[in-house]
Amino acid sequence: MFIAATLGILAAMSMALVRALMGPTVYDRVLAVNTFGTKTVLLIAALGFLTERPEFLDLALVYALINFIGTIAVLKFFEFGDLGLTRRLNREAE
Repeated sequence: MFIAATLGILAAMSMALVRALMGPTVYDRVLAVNTFGTKTVLLIAALGFLTERPEFLDLALVYALINFIGTIAVLKFFEFGDLGLTRRLNREAE
């Protein structure tokens, strides 16, 4: 059963990868990369269960946090053009 789930996750990851490469806008691509990261977390957890290694769940949680923070940073960069450092420097100069 978990092997079928793993194959389903791999299929969903391949579809997300196609959307990331062919997305019409940058936001579609960022969302597809975020979805790919989420599916990677699921894949790591499923493989940890299949191989009976519970430490894989810890790795999956760390990867999920990195994926979330990275997505927020990329979206902020695309919206504002920087990550906020130049605006703080400009305010201090005034």
